[in-house]
Amino acid sequence: MWKLKPPLEMPLSLKYKHTLEQLIPRDPGTLINLKKLTAEEEFPCLDNNLTYMANVLTIKMYKRLRGRATQSGFTLDDVIQPGVEISENSCTRTVGCVAGDVESYNVFMQFFDPLIELCHHGYQPSEMHKSDMNVENLKGGADLDEQYVLTCRVSTGRNVDEFCFPPHCSRGERRALEKLAVAALNALDGEFKGTYHSLKNLSEEECQRLTTAGILSDNLISPLMLSSGMARDWPDARGVWHNDMKNFIVWVNKEDHLRITSMQQGGNMKQVFTRYCLGLQKLEEIYHQKKHPFTWKDNLGYVLTCPSDLGTGLRACVHIRLKYISKHEKFGEILQRLRLEKNFTGAACASVESEVWDISNADRIGFSEVQLLQLVVDGIKLLINMDKYIEQGRPIDDLFPTQK
Repeated sequence: MWKLKPPLEMPLSLKYKHTLEQLIPRDPGTLINLKKLTAEEEFPCLDNNLTYMANVLTIKMYKRLRGRATQSGFTLDDVIQPGVEISENSCTRTVGCVAGDVESYNVFMQFFDPLIELCHHGYQPSEMHKSDMNVENLKGGADLDEQYVLTCRVSTGRNVDEFCFPPHCSRGERRALEKLAVAALNALDGEFKGTYHSLKNLSEEECQRLTTAGILSDNLISPLMLSSGMARDWPDARGVWHNDMKNFIVWVNKEDHLRITSMQQGGNMKQVFTRYCLGLQKLEEIYHQKKHPFTWKDNLGYVLTCPSDLGTGLRACVHIRLKYISKHEKFGEILQRLRLEKNFTGAACASVESEVWDISNADRIGFSEVQLLQLVVDGIKLLINMDKYIEQGRPIDDLFPTQK
C-alpha cells in the first residue's frame, strides 16, 4: 500500500503551456512597432509652430521615444498629433499635445516633464501637488462689485481610473463611462438633483432651450477634440447633465471623462465656489463607492487629458467690465503679476460702451483650489479699484501689484 498519495501526472495543458502560448498568433493590437521610415523621415514639420510641444520636441527625443507605447497602445505620435495640426498662422500659444491614458505621463516622461515645467512656470517632477477644497479657507469673494462683475464660473475636469482618456478610449469604454456617470449623477440629491441629456437623443427644441440657458454652445466640438481623436463617433455616449437650478453642470466624455462647472450671474464667487466644492466632493464619494476613483498622482494632482490642466484642473473666471484699466499700457503686466490671464469676450452692455473681459487664474498645478480662488478674488478687487481710480483721474502707481 502507498503510505503517501501517488504522484499525479501533470496535465498536458499545463506541461506544455509555455510552448502552446508561443504558437498562438500575437494580437495585432500589441504590435506597436509597425514598419516605419527613419526618425528623420517621420519627424513632423514644426516650422512656425507656436505650441509648447514644438518648443520641447527634438529629433533626438523623437528617436528615443517614437517606438514606445503605453499598455493600451498610445504612442508619441498620438501624443503630439494635436500640435502637429496646429495652424501656422495661429497667434495663440497652446500646449499642442494630449495624454491617452494616465500611463502616458510615465512612458513619455522625457517629453512631458520639460513640457510641464515650461507651461506651468517651472513646476518640477519632484514637487508634490496638494488639494484644498475647504471653502472656509477662502477669504472674501462673496461681494464682488456687480457694477463690474457680470458672471462667476468655476470649472474643472476629472478622469476615471482604469479607463483610457477621451483621445484613446474605445467605444465600449466611452459607453461604460457614460453609464457610470449617469448612475453617479442620478444619485445626487438636494440642490444637486438634476437631469441628464444624451446628445444623440436631443431634439432641436431641447438644444435651443439648453443653449439659451448657457449649458450648450454653438461649437460643441473644439479643434483640439478633432485633432486628437476625442470627437470620434460623435455624439455617441456623450451628454450633459445639469441640476434643476441649472447652475451646476457636468459634461460627459468631452475633453475629459467629466467636465464639472458651477456658475451664476452676479459677483458672489464664494457661493459659486462653495457649490463647486460640495458637488464635486459628492461626486467623488459616489465614484469611490463604485470602486472607480478619479485619477490622481501625488506629483501631478488630478490627471487630465491636456497637460495644461494638471493639478487642480481648475479655472475660476469672471466676466468683468473694465472700461479703463483694460486700455492701460501695462494691463498685461498687471495681470501677469496677479497670476491672472485674460480673454476678450467681445460682449458689451447695451447701455454702457465698455469691453467685457474673461479674467481667470493662469495656474493650475502647484497651487491648491483655495489658493487659486484667492488669487482670482483678490486680483478682481484690485482691478476694479484701479479702474475706478483711472475713471476718477487718480494715479494708480500706489496700486500697482508686486509679483504674486
